[in-house]
Amino acid sequence: MARQLRAEQTRATIITAAADLFDRHGYESTSLSDIVEHAQVTKGALYFHFAAKEDLAHAIMEIQSRISRQVLRDVESRGCTSLESLMRTTFGIARLAVDGPIPRAGLRLATAEVAVRPPLSHPFAEWLELATRKLVGAVKESDLHPDTDVDAVAHSLVFFFVGTRVAGRSLDPVARLPRRVAEMWHLMVRGLVPVPRRARYLTLASQLERETRTA
Repeated sequence: MARQLRAEQTRATIITAAADLFDRHGYESTSLSDIVEHAQVTKGALYFHFAAKEDLAHAIMEIQSRISRQVLRDVESRGCTSLESLMRTTFGIARLAVDGPIPRAGLRLATAEVAVRPPLSHPFAEWLELATRKLVGAVKESDLHPDTDVDAVAHSLVFFFVGTRVAGRSLDPVARLPRRVAEMWHLMVRGLVPVPRRARYLTLASQLERETRTA
């Protein structure tokens, strides 16, 4: 049992070290030797758990997918409206990115030329499906204009969210991500939500930014 625990701890250490390097330097610029040095493990320990760098990347993307789905489950358990659920989920994912290297690396890997192996879905495909489903619900709940082009808005939302982090890697510290997500939602709400319901969601965006920054 102790041996198994040590193996699991070593695997987690390697994944975290790889995620940190992938996030800071990119997938292509990070070697297995870099990961061994950063994790402070032997090459034998790394190869025991991962046969290739691609296996490490896939493990990170699997973890990111799992924790993103958990964020959604937690939000949906609150019984929010569809639009509030979508907003809370984006801020939850932003919080994860601020807190640790694995969600940040998962996003960076998703924008790199790293193959996503079935049954894992590409994170952007998962987010598009989520955004589309929640936006359809928001139209039905009259929180969005009835003539909203859900497909166009879903794509714009996901690309806006991803682009905020990708561009922000060079321009902003990661701690500013909640502010950028709030700015995104202020723009989206003003353009999509009917006037009588707009104030509620603008206030919510500001509230979620504060909560995300101080969590």
